Amino acid sequence: MAADRVHPRYSPPSSGESSATFSDSQSLGSSRPSQPPPAKPVPPPLGAYVVQIPKDQIYRYPPPENARRYRKKPRRGSCCRCLCCILAVLVVLAAVAGVLYLVFRPKSPSYSVEDVSIRGFNLTSPSSLSPEFDVTVRAQNPNDKIGIYYEKGSSVTVYYSDVELSNGALPVFYQPSNNFTVFQTVLRGSNVLMGTGDLSALVADQKQRKVPFRLNLEAPVKIKVGAVKTWKITVKVKCGVTVDNLTASSKIVSKECDYSVKIW
Repeated sequence: MAADRVHPRYSPPSSGESSATFSDSQSLGSSRPSQPPPAKPVPPPLGAYVVQIPKDQIYRYPPPENARRYRKKPRRGSCCRCLCCILAVLVVLAAVAGVLYLVFRPKSPSYSVEDVSIRGFNLTSPSSLSPEFDVTVRAQNPNDKIGIYYEKGSSVTVYYSDVELSNGALPVFYQPSNNFTVFQTVLRGSNVLMGTGDLSALVADQKQRKVPFRLNLEAPVKIKVGAVKTWKITVKVKCGVTVDNLTASSKIVSKECDYSVKIW
């Protein structure tokens, strides 16, 4: 009877043997570099979730539907403080103006045209005119404690209808309180051309001995209140003056003046 052939079974080496084998293999093949085992993906921890956000929403923060929640509210406290400061300044200025009015009792100055002397009108010739007006103006300051400085830069212009005839300026002077000043200014024109209609109307007015002119006066002034002098204030005077003829001995038939003040 033939003996049974026994096949050896493979049994895993023990820990000692495996370590010995691994050390032997390292000693034998030390020239080959050992490679690290491939990295395994780390699974997410329990209870964690992975949220994928669309790319077009990454830079839109906060989202449009929640934008109102993140808007900064204006600080009402600073605005209220500014308004309170402005109101306080206005109240103080109004109080100061009221005190000054009660102390100085300001009154408006008045102006009138006292005399007009005219030369240079030759109505028989169709050539250009060079009229000249010598105008006497009376300015009155009725205030008790306020003086008026008439500064440079004034202008006086005479018109017939809409045609400018002559122009000039006022003298520079100081008018004290409770004072009226009469001054004369010379207004000259050169190469003034009048249309046929205006020239015919001027001849007709001359025959009726009622020639109307318009005089516009504009003067920068400074008001002196006590020892304080104000900024420049513009006084505008408009006078309608009617004379009986266009000569040096002309007389004023009627006159009326109106004025306004431009503070700024």
